[in-house]
Amino acid sequence: MFKEELSFFIENQDSLVKQYPGQVLVIKGKEIIGVYKNALDAYLESQKKHKLGTFMIQPCEAGTNAYTVSISSSEIVLV
Repeated sequence: MFKEELSFFIENQDSLVKQYPGQVLVIKGKEIIGVYKNALDAYLESQKKHKLGTFMIQPCEAGTNAYTVSISSSEIVLV
């Protein structure tokens, strides 16, 4: 899911970071459909115009940490 969007971000990361440093991008296909100050605003505004699951919310930061998440099972708490 979001393979095309993630590839687009990675391929264009350097130029996007120069253009939108520290912002949050909303990507659909190979297109930036929104730029926001935080992920919550990106989500709330984007879901008004686009069906959930059809766009990716991406922090616009340099390096692989911008698109890599590590989750340790010791951090997961079931309630």
